[in-house]
Amino acid sequence: MEGIRSDFPPSPDTDVGSPSTSSECDVPCVFSGPKRIFHPFSSKKVKNDGKKLIMDDYILVTGGAGYIGCHTVLELLECGYQPIVIDNCCNATCDGVESTPESLKRIKQITGKEVTFKYIDLLDKPRLLALFKEFKFNAVMHFAGLKSVNESIAKPMDYYEVNIGGTINLVECMKEFNVKNMVFSSSATVYGPPVKLPVAETHPVGKGLTNPYGKTKFFIEEILRDLANAEEGWRIMILRYFNPVGSHISGLIGEDPQGTPGNLMPYVAQVAVGRLPILSVFGNDYKTHDGTGVRDFIHVVDLAKGHIAALQKLSEIEGSKAINLGTGHGYSVLDAVKAFERASQRDVPFKFAPRRPGDLGCVYADPSLAEKLLNWKASRTLDDMCVDLWRWQSKHPNGYKTEPNGNLKTS
Repeated sequence: MEGIRSDFPPSPDTDVGSPSTSSECDVPCVFSGPKRIFHPFSSKKVKNDGKKLIMDDYILVTGGAGYIGCHTVLELLECGYQPIVIDNCCNATCDGVESTPESLKRIKQITGKEVTFKYIDLLDKPRLLALFKEFKFNAVMHFAGLKSVNESIAKPMDYYEVNIGGTINLVECMKEFNVKNMVFSSSATVYGPPVKLPVAETHPVGKGLTNPYGKTKFFIEEILRDLANAEEGWRIMILRYFNPVGSHISGLIGEDPQGTPGNLMPYVAQVAVGRLPILSVFGNDYKTHDGTGVRDFIHVVDLAKGHIAALQKLSEIEGSKAINLGTGHGYSVLDAVKAFERASQRDVPFKFAPRRPGDLGCVYADPSLAEKLLNWKASRTLDDMCVDLWRWQSKHPNGYKTEPNGNLKTS
């Protein structure tokens, strides 16, 4: 259920090749991220009733077969949790309905541990209720949802039904079975055009949103905040990410767009591997250090570890809490292209194209709250992201459909 964007969208959490006049970058953009620092977490976790959460408690992961979801599932397993993954596989590679997605099979190769998978759509509430009867969940990590900005403009009702309707079904099941711990996958799109950089959690949300995808993220945040304010016992972490890039160091799992990539870096990788001819960079006359749009790219493994950090800190909050997950560093489109060329040792041909209406010029996070509350800090640099992305893409030029010999699977 975890989707991808079908075109470079005009939103702050997308790896777009274009910026907008709504926000210019008035600070120097750095090219290298922080040193690799990651703080280990205590294994002591507390349930809402004050009892310690043992490491093998069940964690429900919706949309866990997708790009960010599967990397988080891997981290959950590494930390000793028992994730139960549900997905409708609309954006995951499977051999057939009800079969285990390829990404989860690869996780078993990496960890040596089985991943429990159930083919369930969040709109199928009877099956969802049956799942809650089968497993006693301590918490839910909610990734599932449609995520194509352009598709959301063309099919708004699908997005409202799936993203909002699915979340409501999920929350109702959680209420019925007294599961009140949640980590929600939100988005930096909720901020709209930034009025101040870096973007902190105190920045206004819900203003200037231009597409139904971003609106659904904002509406879901509002629903969760209202729920946590109205009923005691809820602990909800709302994680607003910026631009996930890269893959697990094994190169066995990674981002596998269904169709033409909608984010910058998968597009760059497919140009480098020969699947696409040339990259279009939309806009080269912005007030940034090289004239191209600036974004906050974050390694997907750092992002997954951020989810674990949020999960382990749920017992320390009351109600809901929104937290940015980013690096706090701005990288331009050309910075990203050059970094990928270094990593792949291949040229990435590109051409400049006109600005597009609504695109954002410069967006990067203030991640200080995550470091303070979660004891989490992104450790991987843009170069790390590109090296890991190229490892995945070069091994899998056709994504999960690639045979071990590099050819495309025919069945």
